[in-house]
Amino acid sequence: MSLLTQLNEDMKQAMKNKEKERLSVIRMVKASIQNESIKLGKDELSEDEELTVLSRELKQRKDSLQEFSSAGREDLVEKLELEISVLQEYMPKQLSDDELTAIVQATIQEIGASSKKDMGKVMSAIMPKVKGKADGSKINKLVLQHLN
Repeated sequence: MSLLTQLNEDMKQAMKNKEKERLSVIRMVKASIQNESIKLGKDELSEDEELTVLSRELKQRKDSLQEFSSAGREDLVEKLELEISVLQEYMPKQLSDDELTAIVQATIQEIGASSKKDMGKVMSAIMPKVKGKADGSKINKLVLQHLN
């Protein structure tokens, strides 16, 4: 089942259950996906492109969450936490720290990276492998640890 189909089903369910916040998040994600398809000039996005849009939306909310919590805006923090939890339902299962470490080590060996100068090469090789399954900043920290 495609993400858009799943979103439509969940949107109907949220309407029936009168879950306003959930419905709002689902509509926002649908709009983002539709805007992306218009931007790319396609009728439908591939799963990979849908995942990219979903990841972007999740990242925006996580960034905003940090800003709002440091500013002491608890009302907005709660709203964002709800939005993040709804968005995470549609994300693929996240990789564990052990799985990520194994991928990082294997990629470093594949590339033959030895210092921080090779950071860009390693990151560009890892990111397609873990797209949507791990946070980029977490991967960045792991790569730095292994390149030291």
